[in-house]
Amino acid sequence: MSGETLAESGPVARAIRTPRAAALAGIAFSVLFAVALVLVRRAVPADPNDAGQWLTDSSRRDSVLLALGLVPFAGIAFLWFIGVVRDRIGAAEDRFFATVFLGSGLLFVGMLFVASSVAAGLVAASGDHADSLVSSGAWAVGRSATHELMVVYAMRMAAVFTLAASTILMRTRVAPRWLVVSGYAIAVLLLITVGHFAWIELVFPAWVLVLSVYVLVTSFRGTSTAVPPA
Repeated sequence: MSGETLAESGPVARAIRTPRAAALAGIAFSVLFAVALVLVRRAVPADPNDAGQWLTDSSRRDSVLLALGLVPFAGIAFLWFIGVVRDRIGAAEDRFFATVFLGSGLLFVGMLFVASSVAAGLVAASGDHADSLVSSGAWAVGRSATHELMVVYAMRMAAVFTLAASTILMRTRVAPRWLVVSGYAIAVLLLITVGHFAWIELVFPAWVLVLSVYVLVTSFRGTSTAVPPA
């Protein structure tokens, strides 16, 4: 094979691999994060006063610890997703929205890790001493800190990430209009309603999943992910 052919095949192969890598990372994050959220929601009652009851249930504790154990892998997949998407957009990336996109994504993962580590420490430390943990006040402080980090701050960073990502997708025309509009709608929904409605956090991994599946399907079809202007 000549040097010219090698030079041409490199960028072509990279262009094929990049969207698939982003799609696979996005799918992995969506599945892991959604499973973790569902496990926690099903095991932990909404009423903080019921802490003593579920903490003494070993099956519920194990379910929560399993969910929290999935979070690091979800975070790694999300970071990979961010990196590959930025690499794919390349020079077409707007500096302002690129900064918001990267910053909000990193803040989301950072706060997600902190909230999960605090929660895992509390649940693991409870063991057979759940009543003393709850009565000491440590549980109330830890639960409130975890809730604020996860629901109030991390998910709002997820909303900002979705807003920035949707704007980048619109300007670079790498996604259809319906996917961009749904991203804007989900970002506004999370910013306003998160913390007030149970299960609303699931719309974020659902949107990332739809975007990732779209990118994966178009890459296997051998078509460009760019969408022509309407």
